[in-house]
Amino acid sequence: MYQRIFHQFNASADTLRVYEDSSLVFSSRKDRLLPLMEYIDRIAPEHKGVVIFDKIMGNAAALLAVKAGCREIFSPLGSEFAAQTLQKYGIEYHFTQTVPTIQRADGEDMCPMEKLSLGKGHEEFYREMVEIIKKSAAKGS
Repeated sequence: MYQRIFHQFNASADTLRVYEDSSLVFSSRKDRLLPLMEYIDRIAPEHKGVVIFDKIMGNAAALLAVKAGCREIFSPLGSEFAAQTLQKYGIEYHFTQTVPTIQRADGEDMCPMEKLSLGKGHEEFYREMVEIIKKSAAKGS
């Protein structure tokens, strides 16, 4: 069942989808880690053992998936750091392609969120993300 959903997800403009059994409980087209943060803050407390479909699964996203109560992940692109984190927490994952690290868009260096997430637990990283979002919102107002 999830292979069919994964195929549909890859063909869509969505960046994140979250399923509980076969029911879609959340989807987003927003960029980066914002969809996972939004899911955790608004919906995750009501759902356990979800399956996450994410376009890019770096270590930062993997830590947030742990926080979200995820049991399985599908992604066309995942990092080796993400795979290690998911294994540590017993989360099954399916990456179409695995790369050593998630890179910045310019390909010159590691993604800043991948770098920030290294060596952190899911709660610590989540708290840091909350602070980053608060600071960003304060600058924008």
